[in-house]
Amino acid sequence: MENYLGSKNCSCGKEHDIAIDDVVVGSGVVRRLPEYMAKYQAKKPFILADKNTYKAAGEVVESILRESGVPYTTYIFRQEELEPNEESVGSAFMHFDNSCDLIIGVGSGVINDIGKILSNVSGRKYIIVGTAPSMDGYASATSSMSMDGLKVSLSSRCADVIIGDIDILKQAPEHMLKAGLGDMLAKYISIAEWRIGSLITEEYYCERVAQLIRTALKKCVENAEGLLKREDAAVQAVFEGLVIGGVAMAYAGVSRPASGVEHYFSHVWDMRGLEFGTQVDLHGIQCAMATMKAVELYEALKSVAPCKEKAYAAVEAFDLEDWNEQLRKFLGNSGETMIAQEKKERKYDKSTHPARFQKIVDNWENILKIIEEELPSAEELAGIMDTIGISQDLRTIGVDSACAKLTFKATKDIRDKYVLSRLAWDLGVLDDLCVLL
Repeated sequence: MENYLGSKNCSCGKEHDIAIDDVVVGSGVVRRLPEYMAKYQAKKPFILADKNTYKAAGEVVESILRESGVPYTTYIFRQEELEPNEESVGSAFMHFDNSCDLIIGVGSGVINDIGKILSNVSGRKYIIVGTAPSMDGYASATSSMSMDGLKVSLSSRCADVIIGDIDILKQAPEHMLKAGLGDMLAKYISIAEWRIGSLITEEYYCERVAQLIRTALKKCVENAEGLLKREDAAVQAVFEGLVIGGVAMAYAGVSRPASGVEHYFSHVWDMRGLEFGTQVDLHGIQCAMATMKAVELYEALKSVAPCKEKAYAAVEAFDLEDWNEQLRKFLGNSGETMIAQEKKERKYDKSTHPARFQKIVDNWENILKIIEEELPSAEELAGIMDTIGISQDLRTIGVDSACAKLTFKATKDIRDKYVLSRLAWDLGVLDDLCVLL
């Protein structure tokens, strides 16, 4: 796969680089494993898989190594549903063979996250053999984990080599194929909000990185009809798009290129699942459904005219203690974490609102232009989701209207990132938009 930017200066002022040696995608490319072992002068790999990914590709990996006369140690997690938590990470460490000088992860999200942590702590090189084009963490230097019951992003490291064998990837469960494209559809929102955020908060933005995402997303959408038919071009487009998402985040040094308010909808639902055992679905499925809601809300926002009196009155009437109590009830421990976070971020500081509101007013025409340029219509997005069979009804994932409203309001508290819910709060129209959910 093309080294999209490489280590070179950009007009944005950053030198874009990433600690990945190679990304290889295509039919039969898993057979290149011995080549990469030789490159790293590795003699014995430690293979990490779960029951499902072992059947999908672990046996093939072992066969290739045996044919090459390479000894190895394999650890297969016993859990039927592997969770990214302390127990899983601890299990991987306890079974790690210290005589192994390289780690090969066989899987997608959870296996990759654990593999990156194991690699980081052990100091071994890490190769991931993807088994599903289902998420954009393949190229990420962090691991999405549940720690003490909270969803956190732990600093780990990038894989040294990412192998996407299309013959393996296209055999992934259909739901995971849908999730992969769903995670890509979220990029419509992420790029729009990155641009809007740069106008309002003057945060860093790189058009070159944004264009990487747009190009990858366009390719995914153009091939969407072939995804459930497991056509090579469609599966490759999604896998490469997801890898590019991770690469773009590394180049930018922030998550902006690949996630926005739609990801925060998904995070809130995951937090509730951890806290209260409520229904959750794959991250990419949730992101696609949240992307639809975000598109609908942005369409409604286009009919709004910034009103100083309305905005100032809403901010003045905002009761932080009352909102904190709602967060506690809605999210439990995660809510407490977000409340503590606000004490540092002070996004509700009423003295800073006027300057931010004036920025919105000064840039309103540009904001509307960004929405128009970056986002599909709700009708267009619905057509794509219908093509791959992702419902647009949040009730299918256990989210009713009341939950959706609180979810949207809570998205402004997850990270210190300027997203739609923050913009709506500044405009004094947050409750108005919630009526649509």
